[in-house]
Amino acid sequence: MENFSAFIESVAESFVNFKVWDVIDILLLTGLLYFLFHFVFSRKSNAILVGIAICLLLFFATFIFNLKATHFLLNSVIRMGGLALLILFQPEIRDAIEKIGSGALTSISSLGDRKKKEAMHSAIEEICKAVEDLSKTRTGALIAITRTTRIDDVLQTGVAVNADVNSFLLRNLFFHKAPLHDGAVVIDNARIAAAGCLLPLTRRSDVDSDLGTRHRSAIGLSETSDAVIIVVSEETGIISVANDCTLTRNYTPDSLKAYLMQKVLREHQI
Repeated sequence: MENFSAFIESVAESFVNFKVWDVIDILLLTGLLYFLFHFVFSRKSNAILVGIAICLLLFFATFIFNLKATHFLLNSVIRMGGLALLILFQPEIRDAIEKIGSGALTSISSLGDRKKKEAMHSAIEEICKAVEDLSKTRTGALIAITRTTRIDDVLQTGVAVNADVNSFLLRNLFFHKAPLHDGAVVIDNARIAAAGCLLPLTRRSDVDSDLGTRHRSAIGLSETSDAVIIVVSEETGIISVANDCTLTRNYTPDSLKAYLMQKVLREHQI
């Protein structure tokens, strides 16, 4: 009876001295126990768990009934049990740690990809705004958007800009009195990498003779890379796109945006 009273007093004292850190400690312990049981059951190791439970029950039973020899043996087994479990579950533990690490790396990578996708989406919006205005004013323009193929040789022929894609900046670069308006603007990694770039002319003989240098340059770059090249005709204001050795014409701002979203943005999908 005295032991029970002492136990009640001890419990009451524990509640009186209960602190926030004790709550955190209990929650952490609960989480660890949940993870342990989930880990064991997910590996279909019910028999092992039952065996551990039986050993613990026998251990407490030998302590209560003072079975010294059996208690000593079980105590030794339990002391070595932690190391035995580590050895027994070594492949599963390594697999779990690898998944935690790869999950963290995947999250970081996904975050980076998401930012790239958002940047490219914004760049496409700005490009389409600029192309719409350039088409209305019949201002000639040539915009190359890189995808997976590097075109460093083309970038070296122009002037480095390294600026965010902005419709006002694009329109100013192609203004007919601007020093770089005759060359191409290259969009790389959702940024204006360079302006005034020279693109390789196509050598095909079946190209429409009515097409000018801008269109032939666009086709030429599409023959040596997977870039998407937008052309705005200075004479008619017609919007054309060159990709994969093919030139398609008569785009509207909306159809151009849809094309770029499908063709360019998918390279940055998560």
